[in-house]
Amino acid sequence: MSQRDESHNEKLTEQDVSRLLTDPSVDNRAGTAEKLGRVLENTRLSDSERRIAEDIFRTLARDMEVRVRQALSESIRHNPDVPHDIAEGLARDVAEVAAPVLESSAVLTDADLMDIVQSKPVEYSAAIARRSAVSEAVSDALAETGDVDVIATLMGNDGAQIADATFDKVVDRHGDDPRVNDPMIDRRHLPLRTAERLVALVSDQLRQRLLTRHELPADVAADILTTGRERATMGLVGPLAGQTDVMALVDALHANGRLTDTIVIRALCMGDTVFFETALAKRAGIPVSNAFKLIHDKGDLAMERLFESAEIPEDLLPVARVGVEVADELADTAGDDRAQIRKKTIERVLTQLDETIDPDNFDYLINRLGRRSRTAVDADSPRR
Repeated sequence: MSQRDESHNEKLTEQDVSRLLTDPSVDNRAGTAEKLGRVLENTRLSDSERRIAEDIFRTLARDMEVRVRQALSESIRHNPDVPHDIAEGLARDVAEVAAPVLESSAVLTDADLMDIVQSKPVEYSAAIARRSAVSEAVSDALAETGDVDVIATLMGNDGAQIADATFDKVVDRHGDDPRVNDPMIDRRHLPLRTAERLVALVSDQLRQRLLTRHELPADVAADILTTGRERATMGLVGPLAGQTDVMALVDALHANGRLTDTIVIRALCMGDTVFFETALAKRAGIPVSNAFKLIHDKGDLAMERLFESAEIPEDLLPVARVGVEVADELADTAGDDRAQIRKKTIERVLTQLDETIDPDNFDYLINRLGRRSRTAVDADSPRR
């Protein structure tokens, strides 16, 4: 007889019952809980036998000893036929008892799981995040816990269904945390929007993994590489860099075809108005002093004409106007505090463009505007 057949025929014997009556030790009760779990899976039990087994289960589920209840939880974790009240009761027990059924029991409903996430400590949520299948609703509840370890576990669980809105929430709050973005990048499927938004928040090494693991469109892949390069380039220009240094960098970028629309706007949004002015002057072929006057003119026409001359798409003009406006407002109070200028610029741009993305992920918006501008330019270009 096979081990499977033996398992099918397993029942509580007279000796088991006698042992419980004469020696109700913790070891005996725990052993009985384990055996009873196997018995309940036996499809050959009669209705009366199953009712008796379930009654014993309920008694053991109220046992004073944690080890007995834990053994019971382990024994029923994979059994889909366990009565709901038993599974739910164990799921709300102390953490070490609850963990097995929280991780594995198909008897628990989404409503059970979400209520436990909201009412129990994070250890319970961590167990739920390890389930082989997690619904979108439960995933969202887990994301709402705000616990990085729980969210990292969820992101690393390919059996978890995660809605785009939940991914957005996680990126907004934890996208720059390697404990979260690392397993997120390694998911079998990652929405394109999420991949794009992660670009600005992860290391160069993780960007390469984004490209390797997820089939991104060519323009998005190019943005991933360009974003990293442009952010690194802007890091070369410190707050104390003089006009000569900035001009040398702008000349080098222009000569190599890297004085892009997005790096010009990115510089302004990072609080580097000197680079912005110098770059526009270079692209328009005019002196920096002339570009300065056009940029800081209070009318609308000057900046628009400068953008036309510099061949920067008009879609980026609203961002530039806001950036210059903030820089001028803060010139007397913030000085060269780029962090404050960047914060105010991004907040104002997002408000004006009616965007709801997180300010820390502003690179995503710049890339998207740049891509939209390139598409518009291509559409307006005459076909050959």
